[in-house]
Amino acid sequence: MKPTTSHKTLISIVGPTAIGKTNLSIKLAKHFNTEIISADSRQFFKEMQIGTAAPTPLELAAAPHHFIHHKSIQDAYSVGAFEKDAIQKLEALFTNHDVVIMVGGSGLYVDAVTKGLDHFPEVDKSIREKLNAQLEKEGLESLQEQLKDLDLETYNTIALKNPQRVIRALEVCIGTGKPYASFLNKDKNNRPFKTITLGLTADREIIYNRINKRVDIMLEEGLLEEVKELTPYQKLNALNTVGYKEIFNYFSEAWTLEFAISEIKKNSRRFAKRQLTWFKRNENTLWFDYESDLETIIKKVTHEIHPE
Repeated sequence: MKPTTSHKTLISIVGPTAIGKTNLSIKLAKHFNTEIISADSRQFFKEMQIGTAAPTPLELAAAPHHFIHHKSIQDAYSVGAFEKDAIQKLEALFTNHDVVIMVGGSGLYVDAVTKGLDHFPEVDKSIREKLNAQLEKEGLESLQEQLKDLDLETYNTIALKNPQRVIRALEVCIGTGKPYASFLNKDKNNRPFKTITLGLTADREIIYNRINKRVDIMLEEGLLEEVKELTPYQKLNALNTVGYKEIFNYFSEAWTLEFAISEIKKNSRRFAKRQLTWFKRNENTLWFDYESDLETIIKKVTHEIHPE
């Protein structure tokens, strides 16, 4: 990105699912007469609208949005590709706007834009193939124990139930002979724009009630029909996500509908808890209650942009 963006500001809105990030992003975009970048990795896919709580057509029309439904579930789209695309889009938007809004609850994707990704050395592809075979034969637990031996720091911080994350960490450990953690936060790209991060939050009970209500609304809006149409593609990675995998279990008659719905709500609540843990690591985030007055938020943001 060109250095001319150094006086530009990215307002990044984060927080747990169902807290009201989309609503705030649109209000701020209108106030600053600007555009919105989505950093919600589930909302990239055009086939997944209801179950990802993507902005409605009315919301999309209220302010220009980018990276909403721009990919298919059959497209391979990584966080690295998103980082590149988002930075290019920001460069273009900053030619006409001093402020751009970014909104999304996918912590890794938010960090990819605001901080840059960690860079790892190339490793032999055969290592991953062997680890995938080990996963099939011996299960995830054997990989977890191996990671514990090779890199205790990563073992204590990674999502251990996510086999892709565990395998990725292991292949770096094995391929480089160094802990995966040793490559984190090294030589990241400095961003030539200022980032102001706004966090929305509420008491846990309120967050959980909002999540439960949102799931009920999704069902009313046709979540079952959306998932049913996607059943032939249920093995795709994009669909291995909350709100879809549970309904697939219902359609396969492994679960009752009542249990599938309860699992969506439970898994969404767990996801919200993980989101808050991730976002609270950023000590510079300006946290607001989800019911905070818009003028209060605008006043604070404006002061951050122009401190004098």
